[in-house]
Amino acid sequence: MILKGVKLPSGKMADIAIEDGFISKIGSIVERGIDCHGLVALPAMVDLHTHLREPGFEQSETIVSGSRAAAAGGYAAVFAMANTNPVQDTASVCEWVLDRGAEVNLVKVQPIGAITKSLAGIELSAISEMATSRAKVRVFSDDGNCLMDPDLMRKALLEVRKFGGVVAQHSQDHTLTPGALMNEGDLSIELGLAGWPRLAEEEIIARDAQLALETDSRLHVCHLTTEGAVDAVRWAKSKGIKVTAEVTPHHLLLTEELVRTYDPVYKVNPPLRTSRDTQALREALIDGTIDVLATDHAPHSEEKKHCEWDSAAFGMTGLEIAARVLYQVLIRDGGSDWDRFAQASSHQPAMIGGLVGFGEIAEGQTANLMLFDPSVSGDSSKESFSLSTNSPWVGKKLFGQVVRTIYQGRITFGDGANNG
Repeated sequence: MILKGVKLPSGKMADIAIEDGFISKIGSIVERGIDCHGLVALPAMVDLHTHLREPGFEQSETIVSGSRAAAAGGYAAVFAMANTNPVQDTASVCEWVLDRGAEVNLVKVQPIGAITKSLAGIELSAISEMATSRAKVRVFSDDGNCLMDPDLMRKALLEVRKFGGVVAQHSQDHTLTPGALMNEGDLSIELGLAGWPRLAEEEIIARDAQLALETDSRLHVCHLTTEGAVDAVRWAKSKGIKVTAEVTPHHLLLTEELVRTYDPVYKVNPPLRTSRDTQALREALIDGTIDVLATDHAPHSEEKKHCEWDSAAFGMTGLEIAARVLYQVLIRDGGSDWDRFAQASSHQPAMIGGLVGFGEIAEGQTANLMLFDPSVSGDSSKESFSLSTNSPWVGKKLFGQVVRTIYQGRITFGDGANNG
């Protein structure tokens, strides 16, 4: 396969030859190939935060449907969160997820291990067994269930330090958010909905940063949403603490004002915040304080989302739209460049998660690529590969489009793809 006339993240124009799953040459190639003029070639994206729901919740998503959605969004790898049934808290469950992803073979499905048994926050799971299993788990999270016990969090950090792993924390002090349904502020009072204070997120980040400093271990902060959370991460990095952070597409562009519709598609954990918060998040992503974009792709069945706001499940889908949001935030509106796009969407998440063969476009590297067309625009009402329809982006105009995804040298989305 030869990609002719692509634009590289560096800004240079080149042809790319792919043989036997690897990039064999980058430069001027005489042979004919696929006309890619006007397209940007980027390392295929890597998502550190995906809910594939399988095993246990296949009515919302499966590894097959989630992999198809990921490929359509430009992804070559997704990290599958542990809140499945059974929970991914043992080597055997993690290996099952790994193997199922390999059977589908559209993206690399890398399981995340639970920090605690059954996500209960009481006893550490078999972290070392998951790390030494065939799944080679390197990221551990009780996502959705903040690990509140500081001593247990400290022990988890010490455990992952042994093999260079990372603890990914959902920062939410549950004692401050009982019954919370949206961001706390004037609007929550106006709408009569229980508020979700920023402090619930920010104080846990500050506490965990101190624990990461004490243990000399790696902390990854999931889905930042507030200006104060950005400040906490920026402070931790200034002190040399081994902390990384992610932001979701929806927290970059959507605000609490959408809650006025009472449409449960906008109900998410953590909640949509204010325009001031979204601006702080965008600036932090551009300057690198926030390391990566992560979708927190959270599909739900219709019965869980098509109901009254109070009863609806928290969560939004995001795999198929993330590249378009990132293009708008970083490049179209933010004045950044394609290299920062590649860092935030691929290189850095691969590094954080310990994946080899992802995040680079270079001769000799595995051919995991995305071709992106920045010239098109439109809404996101196209057919989705996800089993769930809880996308907050339907009807909203976005710019750019993923036109091809290549995983291990095979086209998994776009013309010439065989995505099952």
